[in-house]
Amino acid sequence: MEFDHKGDVKRSRLSRRALMLGGIQASVAAVIGWRMHQLGVKEGDQYRLLAEENRINIQLLPPARGLIYDRDGDLLTINDRVYAIEMVREQSRDPELILNRLAQLLPLTQEDIDKALADMKKRRAFVPVTVATGLEWEHIAAVSANAPALPGVTPVLGLNRQYPKGPEFSHIVGYVGSVSDYDLNETDDHDPLLRIPRFKIGKTGIEATLEKPLRGEAGIKRIEVNSLGRVIRELDRKEGASGVDIQLTVGQELQTYTLNRLKGHSASAVVMDVTNGDILALASGPTFDSNKFLKPISQADWKEMNDPHYRPLVNKAVAGTYPPGSTFKMVVALAGLEAGLIDSSEEVYCPGHMEVANRKFHCWKRGGHGHVHLREALRYSCDVYFYDLALRVGIEKITQMAHKLGLGERPNIQLPSIKEGLMPTKDWKRKVKKKDWVLGDSINAGIGQGFVLASPLQLAVMTARIASGMKIEPRLINLYNNEVYPTRGLEPLDINPNHLAIIRSGMSEVSNHRRGTAYGARLKPEQGGPMAGKTGTSQVRQITAAERRKGVVRNEDLPWNRRDHALFVAFAPVQNPRYAISVVVEHGGGGSAVAAPIARDIMARTIKLGDKGYGNLPNNRTREQT
Repeated sequence: MEFDHKGDVKRSRLSRRALMLGGIQASVAAVIGWRMHQLGVKEGDQYRLLAEENRINIQLLPPARGLIYDRDGDLLTINDRVYAIEMVREQSRDPELILNRLAQLLPLTQEDIDKALADMKKRRAFVPVTVATGLEWEHIAAVSANAPALPGVTPVLGLNRQYPKGPEFSHIVGYVGSVSDYDLNETDDHDPLLRIPRFKIGKTGIEATLEKPLRGEAGIKRIEVNSLGRVIRELDRKEGASGVDIQLTVGQELQTYTLNRLKGHSASAVVMDVTNGDILALASGPTFDSNKFLKPISQADWKEMNDPHYRPLVNKAVAGTYPPGSTFKMVVALAGLEAGLIDSSEEVYCPGHMEVANRKFHCWKRGGHGHVHLREALRYSCDVYFYDLALRVGIEKITQMAHKLGLGERPNIQLPSIKEGLMPTKDWKRKVKKKDWVLGDSINAGIGQGFVLASPLQLAVMTARIASGMKIEPRLINLYNNEVYPTRGLEPLDINPNHLAIIRSGMSEVSNHRRGTAYGARLKPEQGGPMAGKTGTSQVRQITAAERRKGVVRNEDLPWNRRDHALFVAFAPVQNPRYAISVVVEHGGGGSAVAAPIARDIMARTIKLGDKGYGNLPNNRTREQT
């Protein structure tokens, strides 16, 4: 029997190779089995979510807006918790269909639906859009219960700005409103918060001028959502920084009283502390309620707010400019004294008019005041005295003095639409009016008419500087982010103190001499007086020679918008000045009859409230008031 040795060898090699191959195949199978176990059991949830097209979304967390307090530490703004509904376009598949479903659960109008659709088209598909806000818990519960039929819809809890003292502080605090396309086009601010539909920013007042610090900085959260837009989990979150808190120098009690005293008039008033420039009251009437701008305004409210005569939306205290009338005579007098062109005893004869270049410029007193010196000219408010003085001093020196006293200068406080008024010069008239300056222009400027314009705030600053002898600057904010806001302008004015004393003496006679123009509105000792002041009446129409021959028509017999403006400025107490005030009543008639009594009452209340310090802010206050 013969053996095939070579065949055995070949068969042996094939058996070993088969075993090796089988082993390798078994090993691969084992690895695959183990990995399938990992994928199917241990990591099944993770990959199941991925299979459902889950994605990681990054969302901005709007910060809590900074709070605003009054002088006493009482809140002027509140961040109320509010329920809202957000919607992501790319997750909702058919936004219009989903919105119509929502309308069956929420108080959504067709206009609301159209606006939401328009907002979605303007933003990227993954950006959440606020569909409804200010909802009740019942609405949120209904949406949550119907979540499977509402892909891309998410209930959220946010903050809504409210103004508990709305009408009293509307012109100072202002209000917030949704970011508009106009806002985006007008700003260089690239904060992504501004791209969130219906995100609120300051529109007027301090809310607008201090928008960025009040807004704070956004936080970020990462969430995992499935293909239906349902939130699976929140992965992580980084909280933002809340806006800064601000405390005003204005107190609610005096502010409310001032507005009530202006009631019935289109008027404004400013009260200042002459020792440091603190604004204690800044009122413009009639006012409006800031809270009405937090939701759609009714036609009736909008019509009332846009009254063309009383203009409730305009902050007349800073944005209104008026011929200052006789309240400007202190400026002309100081210009003459500082130039050495007059002294306090020099007399001017007033026959009731002055004739220049064949034109008569009349004094308010038809028969004239006779011979008067400076104090008497202020006491009686003699126009002829200041006609003469203005011609001698010249407009350039008058305007220089006006700037020293804060007129023609834009006050540096944190409010929008602040006007700088107008203190004219010869060059100004040539450039703007394309005409040369004439003697009549100087005469008109001598009594605060013609081209001269000033705001109530500027008149208060002027009065505070005369009373204190310092270059005092208005101050509206006491605390900014818990730090004291600086006081400015405590250096002496570049004006002879003796000349300021003469002016203060003349102003005292206006209010306290029996023949002074404001004696009827004097501040009595039991009210904290005496008070030094100056009346002013500025014309808004030209009185013709024919009318003067027949007799000038009385203000009360004219249409309201053709009557003179009534003005009054004052400081008190006379011997140790502490407070300054200015009052302007549009078309109020005479300053002594209308503006002076208002100023007296406000000054009396200011003194009664006394040297009230600033109230402390809550130490552990929250940004949300529930």
